[in-house]
Amino acid sequence: MKKAILVLSLAAFAALGAEWTGHISDSKCGAMHSDHSEKSINCVKGCVKAGQKPVFVTKDGKVLQISNPDKVMKVLGHQVKVTGKLEGDTLTIDSVENLAPTD
Repeated sequence: MKKAILVLSLAAFAALGAEWTGHISDSKCGAMHSDHSEKSINCVKGCVKAGQKPVFVTKDGKVLQISNPDKVMKVLGHQVKVTGKLEGDTLTIDSVENLAPTD
């Protein structure tokens, strides 16, 4: 019973809005660019420019589709913290914060 309540609570929390840390990649490369190197960032940008869709990759490597990719176009390839709503494997992003170190 406790497990069912926990699952329902987590589902309700995700539907109302939550926060995740991960990185923005593309639908072709998925979780391959988790190092946030200049090479990975450039690959993600190139793939998106060539028509691949931006995706959000969680810390554990799960690839989520993004319903509003315009929110992440400035942080392609970067580690980010996002807030939004998750429905199935599709994330609707309310806000995104770039976690890249500043010079």
